[in-house]
Amino acid sequence: MSTPHPTATRHRRNGGDLVVESLAALGAGTVFGLPGQHALGVFDALRRSALRYVGLRVENNAGFAADAYARATHGVAPLLVSTGPGALMTLAALQEAAAGSAAVLAIGSQVPLAGIGGGRHGYLHELTDQSASFRGVVKSVHTARTASQIPSAVAAAWESALSAPHGPVWLEIPQDVLLAEVDIPPVTQLDASPRELLPRPELIAAAADRLTRARRPVILAGGGVVRAGAEAELLALAERLRAPVATTFGGKGAFPWEHPLSLRSWLEDRYTTSFLEDADTLLVVGSGLGELSSNYHTFRPHGQVVQIEADLGKLESNHAALGIHADARAALAALAKEVAERGPRDTGADEEAEEDGGAGAPAPEAAVSALLARVHDRIAGQQLDLEQRILASVRDALPDGAVSCWDMTILAYWAWSAFDPRRTNALHSAQGAGGLGYGFPAALGVAVADPTRPVLAVSGDGGAMYSIAELATARQYDLPVTWLIVDDGGYGILREYMTDAFGEATGTELTRPDFVALAGSFGVPAVRTSPERLRTDLAAALAAPGPSVVVLPARLRMFAPTHLES
Repeated sequence: MSTPHPTATRHRRNGGDLVVESLAALGAGTVFGLPGQHALGVFDALRRSALRYVGLRVENNAGFAADAYARATHGVAPLLVSTGPGALMTLAALQEAAAGSAAVLAIGSQVPLAGIGGGRHGYLHELTDQSASFRGVVKSVHTARTASQIPSAVAAAWESALSAPHGPVWLEIPQDVLLAEVDIPPVTQLDASPRELLPRPELIAAAADRLTRARRPVILAGGGVVRAGAEAELLALAERLRAPVATTFGGKGAFPWEHPLSLRSWLEDRYTTSFLEDADTLLVVGSGLGELSSNYHTFRPHGQVVQIEADLGKLESNHAALGIHADARAALAALAKEVAERGPRDTGADEEAEEDGGAGAPAPEAAVSALLARVHDRIAGQQLDLEQRILASVRDALPDGAVSCWDMTILAYWAWSAFDPRRTNALHSAQGAGGLGYGFPAALGVAVADPTRPVLAVSGDGGAMYSIAELATARQYDLPVTWLIVDDGGYGILREYMTDAFGEATGTELTRPDFVALAGSFGVPAVRTSPERLRTDLAAALAAPGPSVVVLPARLRMFAPTHLES
C-alpha cells in the first residue's frame, strides 16, 4: 500500500487562517505585502481564501501601494509583512500614510511568543520591542498573543484605521500563534464600523453666524475634504456664501479648478497668502495649516479663523480659531444647512462698489480673477516656459478620468500648485511626509483598485531608483501604469536648494542606468522622449495596455519662492 504524499493530507486551520478570514469578514478584497519566514502562516492561508494578493519587491513600496489603494478606494488596505527587517522597512511608507491619512492596516509577524518581552533569546529578526518602533508613526498599535484574540484584534485595528481621521495602524502576531492549529469556527462576521465624528451644534451655529456676517469670507480646503468625500458640500457652501476657495496640495480636486470662485492651489505664492490673510473670516476645512499650506508659516490672518478638522492634534495647532472637531463632510453639510436657514448673505461688495463709483471692494469672482492674473504675471516673468510647457503636455496627454501619482521631484512641485486634476481624488503625492520613491508603487496601488483606467506615475531619476524593482510587479500583474521619469542627472530639487543656499550642491549628482533599456529587460515597453514629443509619446503610452515607461531627459527649475520676501 502506497504512502500518501504529504500534500494530500487534509489542512488543519491555524492562526493564519483566522487573519485572512477576519480580513474577508470585514470586507477586504485585496491585500498587499511581501512574505517572510515568520509570516508564512498568513501567506499560506491566503491561498485558501478569496483575497487577492498583490506582492511587491520591497516592503516600503508595498506600503506605498497600500497607501494609494486606500486613498483611491476611501477604504482600508491590508499590508502583510514579516518580522524585524520586513516590518521596519514599512516605516517610511507608514509615515506617509499617517501624514496623508491613508487607512493602511499593516499586519506583521513577531518572533515566537516566548521571545516577546525584551529578553535576548536570539531569535531570527528579534527586536527588543518591535511595536515600539511603530508607536510614534501609526495611529494605534495592536498585538494578538493567542489565536482567539486574532479576530477581535484585526477588527479593532480595522476600526482604528477607518475612524476619522483615517490613518495607518500596526498589528503584530507571533510566529507560533500564526502556525498553531486552532479549534475555532471559521470567522464569518465581524463588525468594525467606525464612530461618526459629528460636529457640535453650538459650534456650527457660531461658525454660520461668523460666515454670514462676513464681508470677505474665504475658504481653504485641505485633504480632509477629499478623504471625507465632501466636495459637493463644499461647493454648495462656497456658492451660497460666494466665498473664494483655495485648495491645499493635499486637497487638490476638492473644488472645481475652473470655477469662478476657485483660487486654485497657488499656496507657495505671496499674493495668495495675502488674499487668505485679508479674509475677515477664513474657513479652514480639513487642514492643519502646516508648513506647505501656510506658505512656510508666513501666513498671518488678520480676521477670524474657523477651523474644521478631524485630527484633534491639528485643531488650533498653528493658529487660534473657532475649532470644530469633526469629519469634514458632516461639518460642511451641517454648516451649509445652517447658513441656508439664515438666508442669503449680504456681501456688501457690489453695493459698496456702486456707491463708491466702482472704488469699493470688488465682487468675489472679480477678486479671484485679479489674484490669478497677478500669480500668472509673476510666473511669466521668471522665464519658466519649458516647465510650463512640460506640465501642460502631461495634462493634455492624461485622460480626464485618469489618476496621477507624483514622487518628490521638481515637476511634482509644479503640479502641486499648477496642475488641474479635473476630478476629485485624482492626484496623489508624497507631500505629507516627503519621502522619495512614492510615485510608481503608489500608481500600482491605484491601478489595482481600478485596472480599467490608465494611471500615470511621475518620478525624477533619483526617486525612480527607489522603486525600479517594481517594474517586475507591474509586468507580473500587467497593471496599466505609465511611468514618466524626468531624468535630470540627480536629485534636482536638492541641487536647487543647495545651490541657492550655499552656492553649490554636494551629493546631488547621480550615475543613472539606461532607463529605456532597463525597462525593456523587465519586458516593459519604454521610449525616450523630448519636450516637443512628450504629449504625443505620453498619450500613446497611456493608451496602450499594460505598463510602460517614458523617459524625459530635462533639467527643470522651480519658480521663485515668496515666503522669504516676508
